[in-house]
Amino acid sequence: MKFIVSSGTLLKQLQTVGGVIGNNNSMPILDNFLFELQPGRLTITASDLETTISASLEVESEDEGEIAVPARLLQDGIKALPDQPVTFLTDGENQTLEMSSDYGKYAVAYVDSEEFPKIEELEEPQVTKVPAEILASAITKTIFAAGNDDMRPVMSGVFFQFGTEGLTFVATDAHKLVRYRRSDLNSDATAEFIMPRKPLNILKSSLGNLAEEEVEISYTERNARFEYRNIVLVSRLIDGKYPNYDAVIPKENPNVLEVDRQALLSSVKRVAVFANKTTHQVRFQMAGNELHLYAEDPDFSNKAHERLNCNFSGEDMEIGFNSRFLTEMLSNLECEVVNIEMSAPNRAGILLPIDGLEEGEDVLMLVMPVMLNN
Repeated sequence: MKFIVSSGTLLKQLQTVGGVIGNNNSMPILDNFLFELQPGRLTITASDLETTISASLEVESEDEGEIAVPARLLQDGIKALPDQPVTFLTDGENQTLEMSSDYGKYAVAYVDSEEFPKIEELEEPQVTKVPAEILASAITKTIFAAGNDDMRPVMSGVFFQFGTEGLTFVATDAHKLVRYRRSDLNSDATAEFIMPRKPLNILKSSLGNLAEEEVEISYTERNARFEYRNIVLVSRLIDGKYPNYDAVIPKENPNVLEVDRQALLSSVKRVAVFANKTTHQVRFQMAGNELHLYAEDPDFSNKAHERLNCNFSGEDMEIGFNSRFLTEMLSNLECEVVNIEMSAPNRAGILLPIDGLEEGEDVLMLVMPVMLNN
């Protein structure tokens, strides 16, 4: 089989699907890309058995056929070439794929494609369509809060809740939680499923430049399928019941801190340098219209203190937060002003953006406090 394609176009698709290939695959065939050639079109597939992704692109060809090509070697070889037309030709006798460019010829050994896992077809799935830009935003704003504890796999992904009144995306690791809702979108039926982190990261990176396009999400009890432009991604879902996240969100929070997000983020980053390296604790002390931030590491006599102007309503209080969690949350908000709502030093703080939201968009971030050192 023979085809001609731009090296730049091919590399882009190889990088998109290559993100799913693991370093220690259970089957040697999974170290390869599956190339399926049809007249005028090449489909490239990669899989780790849990997630399978394919991307198709136009090529110059009148042939048909399929082979499995070593992924890393091919990707590195194409990456080393400037953008130019490359001719690919299979040598059935030696079982090699020859690549011809303006610089010379190269060859990689291919293997039979029979063992390569095919993309699973979903039987009678439910279907919801979501604008690519909104899905990318939902993943970006939640995925960082997902856990990585092998003992609690249900918390290692993002919880999708689709209903007739809106779409909700939730992630938590028990220390922090993010709930992203869209009331301007809905699904014909109610559904809930937990998407693993790895395919979501692949989606996030490939959805970034698809403004005004839609992603068709099909899902059953075991699998979810995402289809957009020239890409199809099918992932096995995380099995289990997601915790009742609503129950951990405090409803009565009379103490409200209103502060410039960027100023707070910069201040937290600076004082955190001097914080204890185990707890990463930053102490918030609020009184009137002043916020004082303290951090210290008594073992090394390190300490820091900064003062910020703010609007604070409620009783004067002190509360400790993990600076890493706060930095992640504040970095993933796009507002100019943020509210931090609190009830007591031992209860969770709620971060709510005051501005910067689209119509129908709702973002809530929760961070558990760190016990203050007396």
